[in-house]
Amino acid sequence: MLVGFFNWLAGFNPDFNVFSYLTLRAILGALTALGLSLLLGPSFIRRLVRGQVGQPIRELGPESHLSKAGTPTMGGALILFALVLSTLLWSDLSNDYVWVVLLVTLAFGVIGWIDDYRKLVLKDSAGLPAKWKYLLQSVAGLTAALYLYHASSTPAETTLIVPFFKDFALPLGAGYVVLTYFYIVGFSNAVNLTDGLDGLAIMPAVFVAVALGIMAYATGNTVIAEYLGIPYVAGTGELVIFCAALAGAGLGFLWFNTYPAMVFMGDIGALAVGAALGLIAVLVRQELVFVLMAGLFVMETVSVILQVASFKLTGKRIFRMAPIHHHFELKGWPEPRVIVRFWIISVVLVLMGLATLKIR
Repeated sequence: MLVGFFNWLAGFNPDFNVFSYLTLRAILGALTALGLSLLLGPSFIRRLVRGQVGQPIRELGPESHLSKAGTPTMGGALILFALVLSTLLWSDLSNDYVWVVLLVTLAFGVIGWIDDYRKLVLKDSAGLPAKWKYLLQSVAGLTAALYLYHASSTPAETTLIVPFFKDFALPLGAGYVVLTYFYIVGFSNAVNLTDGLDGLAIMPAVFVAVALGIMAYATGNTVIAEYLGIPYVAGTGELVIFCAALAGAGLGFLWFNTYPAMVFMGDIGALAVGAALGLIAVLVRQELVFVLMAGLFVMETVSVILQVASFKLTGKRIFRMAPIHHHFELKGWPEPRVIVRFWIISVVLVLMGLATLKIR
C-alpha cells in the first residue's frame, strides 16, 4: 500500500527510493506488527475477558494446567490483525504471492475462529466437528494449490529441490498440487498440536518465519540464487515482508503469551500461522529443508500419531501423554523448562536448515 505512495514521492525526491528496498520494508513490517501487537494487546485481552472467552481445560490433562482455566483465548486474532495490516502497508500489493499467502492465512484463521467460537462462546466442547474442520481446510488448501500450479510459468516453480545436491531436482508436475495441499493442511494442524503450553508454539514459529524470510529473499534474487545453487523464482522476494511481519506479530503476542500466559492463541492463530509457514516453504522451493527447520512441529505431530497407533494396535501408550510436551510435564519437568528446551531445539533445527543453503 505504502510502496506506491513512496514511489510517487520518489518522483519529487529520489531519496524516497530507499523504500523500494526489501530489507528496509521487512524491518519496517516487523516493527509495525510488533508495535501493533504491543499497543493493542492489553485492550484486546480486556475485551476477551469481558466476553468471557476463557480456555476450558481437559480433565485428562496435567494437573498443573487446571489453574489456567478461564485464561482468555482467541489471542491469535491479535496476531492476524497485526500481520495482515503490516503486510498490506509494506508489501508490493501487485505481487500475486503476497495475496495468495494472505488469503490462505485468513481462510485458516476463519476456520480456527469457527472452532474457537463454538468451544468458547457456544460452550460446545467438541468445537467444529473434525470432519467439517478437515473439509474446510482441504477446500482452502486445495484451492491455493491448484491456483499456484496453473499460475506457474517456469519449471523451477514446481520442482522439488533436494538438499546437498546442487544439480539434482525432481519435477513434480501435478504432484505439486498434492505436495502444496499437504504442506498447507499438514503444518496448519502441526502448529495447532504444538500450541499446548505458554509460548511453546509461537516462538518456534517466529524462528521458522525468520528463516523462511531469508530463503524468500535468496530465492527471489537472481544473483544470490545462482550463488547458492537454488532455483530463482521471480516475485518470492516480496514474501520477506510477510515473514518479517509474522515474526514481529509473533513476538508482540509472546509478550502476553509468555509463562504464565495472559492470553492463549487458540485455533484462530495456530491454524493460520501453520498454514502460512507451510505455504511459504513451498513457494520458496525449500520443502525438504522446511521439514528440518519445523522439526519441533513435526515431532509433536509424530508423537500423537505414534501414541494413537500404539494404543489402537497394542492397547499400550508410548508416551505418558501426547503431544510429547505433556509427556515431559508428567515426568516432572516444570512447564517453563519444557518450553525453553523446546525453543532451544527449534533454534538448532532452524540453524541447521539455513546451513543447507551453502552446503550444495
